[in-house]
Amino acid sequence: MPAAPQPPGPPGQHVVVSEFGETPLDALEHFCTLESQPAPDPSQLQPDDVVIAVRSAAVGWVDLLMTSGQYQHMAQPPYTPGLEYSGELVWCGPEVPPSLQVGDPVMADGFLTGPRSKGRHQRWGGFASYAVAPAAAALPLPAGFDFDQACNFLGNYETAYHCLVARGRLQAGETVLIHGASGATGLAAVHIAKLLGARVIATGRSPSKLAQVEAQGADHVVCSQQADGSTAFRQQVRALTDGEGVDVVYDGVGGAVSLESLRCVRFGARFLIVGWAATPFVARGKGQRGAPNANVLPTNLIMMKGLQVLGCPTVISTHHDPSLRPARLGALLAWVEAGKLKPHVSQVFPLSAFAEAMRAKWNSTAVGGCVLRP
Repeated sequence: MPAAPQPPGPPGQHVVVSEFGETPLDALEHFCTLESQPAPDPSQLQPDDVVIAVRSAAVGWVDLLMTSGQYQHMAQPPYTPGLEYSGELVWCGPEVPPSLQVGDPVMADGFLTGPRSKGRHQRWGGFASYAVAPAAAALPLPAGFDFDQACNFLGNYETAYHCLVARGRLQAGETVLIHGASGATGLAAVHIAKLLGARVIATGRSPSKLAQVEAQGADHVVCSQQADGSTAFRQQVRALTDGEGVDVVYDGVGGAVSLESLRCVRFGARFLIVGWAATPFVARGKGQRGAPNANVLPTNLIMMKGLQVLGCPTVISTHHDPSLRPARLGALLAWVEAGKLKPHVSQVFPLSAFAEAMRAKWNSTAVGGCVLRP
């Protein structure tokens, strides 16, 4: 009788979301705990599964919203958060392709595994010592990337590319106004817009963080929050564009920033709705459906400026049209291979400090990526 397969490593730890909170901070306070994690039992896994020893997991805005069920996609508790992570293969099922071997460094494809995926791997997020994924979700670590950079690559840069290229049709020589530019996806948008040959005006609330965004390639930086707390930047943007306004707005912030942006555009501009970080509670908490606090844009300004207002849900769009993804990944990986694209990570926490890391993300203290290292 053959011996039972042995676990691929010693016990570890993982973060568990036991139920949805009213808000992400409520969930973090009451329903997110660090618990012991036995190494996955190979006898309980599928033949095309792999086990990844997680080395780095991105702490994303979506990870926070999902803990209160205020994101459009919900992972049913109990689950481990961490949409994107990277690490080393420590076990491969008998039907895993030979291109994947134990010891290989990989990054997890959040479309195919983890909390935003569909199916049986949804509960295996990256805030853990181990994660189980289908072999198709284990992608080779890009050359020149470390684990921190790898887990901040796919979601951030695919989002920025989909918004700016597939939806926004940004062209060389055009001017794009990028809000929330110090965040992970915002900074990715700065990088991609510059690679496309566009002129970038980046906004944010912190002058010190904006200085880092400028060092990362933005042509101009504008503080979107005034000393009295008001949102006012139209005069600066108008001055930077000789009164003409910008061709494209990349808006991942929402609220007052969106309204002010409508006065910063030239006629016929493209207005990209990427998110609403400034107004996270548009939906009810605890996973209830409905959006009682939805953002509203004035239709009179949209009409008189001939604006194209474009919703840019990257994951949903890709599920509807999977053909979007190969070209997107091909372009991004070509830039990586050429040494033109590399995620910027500014904050690193141990897994034991997951609550501190998630609060740091909530308070937008990082420039670019924030990661946990199990």
